[in-house]
Amino acid sequence: MKILITVCRFLVGILFIFSGLVKANDPLGLSYKMQEFFEVWNFSFLDHFTLAFSVLMIVFEIVAGVAILLGWRMKLFSWLLLLLIVFFTFLTGYAFLSGKVRECGCFGNCIPLTAGQSFVKDLILLVLIVFLFGVRDRIKPAMGTIGSAAFLVLATLFSFAFQGYVLIHLPVVDCLPYKVGANISEKMKAPPGSIPDSTVITMVYEKNGKQMEFSASQFPSDFDDTYHFVKRYDKLIRKGNAEPEIKDFILTTEAGTDTTQAVLEARGFKLFMFMKEVEEQSPDWNKAFNIVLTMAKSKHVPVVFITGDYDRLVAWVGKQGIAGDVTLLKCDATAIKTAARAIPTLYLIKGEVILKKWSYADFERALPEVAALPEQKSSDSPSNQ
Repeated sequence: MKILITVCRFLVGILFIFSGLVKANDPLGLSYKMQEFFEVWNFSFLDHFTLAFSVLMIVFEIVAGVAILLGWRMKLFSWLLLLLIVFFTFLTGYAFLSGKVRECGCFGNCIPLTAGQSFVKDLILLVLIVFLFGVRDRIKPAMGTIGSAAFLVLATLFSFAFQGYVLIHLPVVDCLPYKVGANISEKMKAPPGSIPDSTVITMVYEKNGKQMEFSASQFPSDFDDTYHFVKRYDKLIRKGNAEPEIKDFILTTEAGTDTTQAVLEARGFKLFMFMKEVEEQSPDWNKAFNIVLTMAKSKHVPVVFITGDYDRLVAWVGKQGIAGDVTLLKCDATAIKTAARAIPTLYLIKGEVILKKWSYADFERALPEVAALPEQKSSDSPSNQ
């Protein structure tokens, strides 16, 4: 029994620490996943608190894993772990059974799990934690109170500090579709060998006050002018897996013209500045960015601002006096959330391939990279393609 208890403790503790660290690499990702759940449940009023919830949940997950490994205060942490895994199992079970949320975000973007896989994982963890809960009085601390408390304090401080770092400087391990080296256009295509959705054209007609559906190839034998057309739609028969990694990345001009391919296919180097929203008139990063912009302009490297807050950005660049030096394009805010985990985020792109990316806190690191770029012809600008 002692060996079984030890094995369960290590499995649960290591899995919680690992899961917490993976999510700590991108707490905004978990925050967005929480917003997805809240949207389904009509709890949108909690959207402003999801980042705080995310950070605290990740800290607790890591600290609880450390406590289990140390065997410290098991009466307390066994209860907390039991409540947490019941909550997680409810979430993943809801996602799996309802089909309204495709992924739970249990291991972030680095290890994507389907709702079904996450649900099975949590059911197994639930069994293990229930077992540990039942034998909690038999688990003895691995070290003294002072040593255990010191480890937990260090784990807590590390969890907060690491999340604070990645929120400012971007994830340490980039598992997003827009990672360095990715070809944006290729990521916008369905994966090779994937299966598209299977649909059938379905007609809806009304007769004698009742609506009836039938496929375009199977009209009723008594079909005549007593049937009144209502609508037609594509009915999903089988869900495929032909979803591209990058979705909704559509760049449009002020007039609404789709210019995505023209911008991506432009030759040479270019800089993308992702700004989901505009809040400050003179942000701290403005000085470093202006130097980058000056260097880019001298080398004929186009700078494209991509935003979901177009009108305010127009006003902002006007006040900064750079309206003639940049191109402003609109994009869906959800796509920008995925592309830019910090606002703003600057990309260096060659053709369609992402070469470098920097958060606002690291714009100074972009200076030597842009300075080292070769001077290119002005005709390589996206606006001239």
